[in-house]
Amino acid sequence: MDLAYLWFFIVGFFFIGYFVLDGFDFGVGMSLPFLGRDNTDRRQLINTIGPVWDLNETWLIVAGAAMFAAFPEWYATLFSGFYLPLLLILIALILRGVSFEYRHQGRSPEWAAAFDRMIVIGSAVPAFLWGVAFANIIQGTPIDADFEFTGTLLTLLNPYGILGGLTTLLLFFTHGVQFVALKTDGELRERARALAVRSGLVTIAVAASFLVWTVLQHLDIAHLPVLLAAAGGAAAALIGSWLANRAGRDGWAFGLTALTTALAVVAILAALFPNVMPSTTDPAFSLTIENASSSDYTLQVMSWVALVMVPLVLLYQGWTYWVFRKRVTRQTIELAEAVH
Repeated sequence: MDLAYLWFFIVGFFFIGYFVLDGFDFGVGMSLPFLGRDNTDRRQLINTIGPVWDLNETWLIVAGAAMFAAFPEWYATLFSGFYLPLLLILIALILRGVSFEYRHQGRSPEWAAAFDRMIVIGSAVPAFLWGVAFANIIQGTPIDADFEFTGTLLTLLNPYGILGGLTTLLLFFTHGVQFVALKTDGELRERARALAVRSGLVTIAVAASFLVWTVLQHLDIAHLPVLLAAAGGAAAALIGSWLANRAGRDGWAFGLTALTTALAVVAILAALFPNVMPSTTDPAFSLTIENASSSDYTLQVMSWVALVMVPLVLLYQGWTYWVFRKRVTRQTIELAEAVH
């Protein structure tokens, strides 16, 4: 396989890792006002992702770095054209990270409440805007002959883009609530299960609309069976997750929303291939895997580095999740509060 095509799939793999792992982080953050009835509840929720949220975000850094090195034209067009939404995502991620670190530094309820609001906003904004961004990448954007984006922020906020944003917002919310059910105990766990059932129904309806719209836009592509298989698999996994949640199988429910997210990204890659950013101005101005990639020598060096480093990253991430695999109980939080 040509290295440029290989790196297209590697970049896609990094984004799968990011959306699966940081997706439930976003969901846990957004669930604070729905599941957190008191400060102990909210601390229990935050502690479920406390040891892993920053590790999960490294997948975004790796994905961005891989895109920069392997596809500099794609990186340049995307980050200059989508500058404002990506800047908003960055600000939201910074607010969220600061809130995790400083929430426990003050003792007043107002102090904690202010950082809780920042966590909710810092989780909801990226969850929505990532969907808007990727929906527009699939649909195509106005790009001129110099591969420059010629639209505005309002260009991106079209009906399909907004539907894509709502899809990721709801999918990550449900994914996160299921993670809460998997990692907590007692009444909070039961509330998380009940909330996941309600949000899961809405997510299924919205995600199905987005997948059907996506397929209808790409009926003429040569590899339509791949797109249909990925979209159908994502839909089946999402419905299976809802059924598993109703049956009280938290692990299966969480695993299947993770699979839904992964297959949704595969569907995006299938819809894009062999383009990386289609142009709505003129198809001849589209960025493709071949005209956006680096030299073959650069990709060879990157491949050797990835061959060594990616397994190490996966091992470290797996070890981290194994170390912090135990449930975060309410009793643990209450004991910690009593000590301080």
